[in-house]
Amino acid sequence: MSNQETVRKGLSVKDLVTTGIFTALLFVFTMVGGVFFATNPVLTFYMPAGSALLCGPIYLLMVAKVQKRWSLTIMGVLIGIVWFVTGMHWAFALGYMLMGIIADFVAGAGQYKSKKFNIISYILFSLGGTGSYLVFFADPDGWAQTMLGNGTEQGYIDTMQATANTGILIAMFAAVLVTATISAIVGSRMLIKQFEKAGITA
Repeated sequence: MSNQETVRKGLSVKDLVTTGIFTALLFVFTMVGGVFFATNPVLTFYMPAGSALLCGPIYLLMVAKVQKRWSLTIMGVLIGIVWFVTGMHWAFALGYMLMGIIADFVAGAGQYKSKKFNIISYILFSLGGTGSYLVFFADPDGWAQTMLGNGTEQGYIDTMQATANTGILIAMFAAVLVTATISAIVGSRMLIKQFEKAGITA
């Protein structure tokens, strides 16, 4: 069976279970990597970078095991739903959903077997965590009202607004790109044997 046929083949029950398991793992490590930053209103802008640092190996291993269209989309949608249910800003959830779709198509462009495309896919997926902060910079008052309704303390929001500036926005994106790249490269080196079995190439 060709690579293209493999990509087009629908997800099996086993694929869905695998996707669910790795989504749960990714979410846990996202929280572990980002919790230190999220609890601090000055450092919260770097939560996406902290989350990206730990999840590369998990993400790449799932790609290697499933290698089919929509698995990464499902991962992004599920993570977005969980974040929304737990009280995060709707743009945080939407960011993961949208970037999950984009990341899926990027990995698919390499038939899920290209190490380069899979790494780029992970970097894009990691940018999903910036969604809430983009809305914060674009509409700070609207963002604040939403988060107050979700239970965030006014003092936390005030500190964020006093800290925020264009430099932090740029630094946030740069930090995500750097940490996601490092995580993906480390993950690809850790998983060489698994990649060889899956037929993933450089």
